[in-house]
Amino acid sequence: MNEETAKVMNSASYTPYPELNAILRELVNSVRSILRDDLIGAYLQGSFAVGDFDEHSDCDFAIAVNQDLSNRQIQDLRSMHRRIYNLDMRWAQALEGSYFPKAILRDHAQSGSDLCYLDNGHSELEWSNHCNKVALRWILREKGVVLFGPEPSTLIDPIPVEVLRRSILNSINESAQTILANPAPYSNRFYQTFIVLHFCRKLHSLHAGAFGSKRAGAEWAKHHLGQSWAGLIDRALSGRTNPTVSIRQPADESDLRSTMELLKEVMRAANDFTIAGGMSGSQVL
Repeated sequence: MNEETAKVMNSASYTPYPELNAILRELVNSVRSILRDDLIGAYLQGSFAVGDFDEHSDCDFAIAVNQDLSNRQIQDLRSMHRRIYNLDMRWAQALEGSYFPKAILRDHAQSGSDLCYLDNGHSELEWSNHCNKVALRWILREKGVVLFGPEPSTLIDPIPVEVLRRSILNSINESAQTILANPAPYSNRFYQTFIVLHFCRKLHSLHAGAFGSKRAGAEWAKHHLGQSWAGLIDRALSGRTNPTVSIRQPADESDLRSTMELLKEVMRAANDFTIAGGMSGSQVL
């Protein structure tokens, strides 16, 4: 281990939360022990990379490996994740992320295939394409936090702004249509507020050609979608409480109806942006 790597490994400042830092050190040390020379790097992405996290956030990670994981490595990683999940710390149950073979991570055109994935609140690895997205590569390359290994920008090719915007537009339309077709699973307080902030962020990111935080997206949307949406957005911002509690609370019926209308407005605004020729070029704010 060189001096710089040792410095990264011993750092206690990945996040402002000492307990989470301890969990992350345990994660990285364990992964290093299991994967040895097959490990390239371990990183934070998501809210701990772009900002606006809080004590109720999940902690999104990405781990880069030299090649496809072997069956033995997967078994050992499964055991490790179960062990960490059962630690008596809140953050131990809040990890979420995937293991990326380096060839897949480098090329955004390889988005969509399944990876070994750990879902927030779960102890078992599964196969999922949840993390294998253009958006994750952009966030990791531009804003990723190094836990171990080289800078993530050395592992991921630059993503053209039109590619990023096209992926965001597709995500807006596909996700919104799915929710609108069956709103019932999202009728709790957690999902209702999450949807508002998530889609405001997506629309802001589409215009900016870059990803920012949910709060930045919410403030932008209040000014660009009109004041009629400001109350709904402000209530979503103030309603970001412990998800283990809010997911069991019914959403306000009026806010839920307004949230479905907001999805339609975001789709309309996103597609108008495309028609107006905003998909390529520099930031549009």
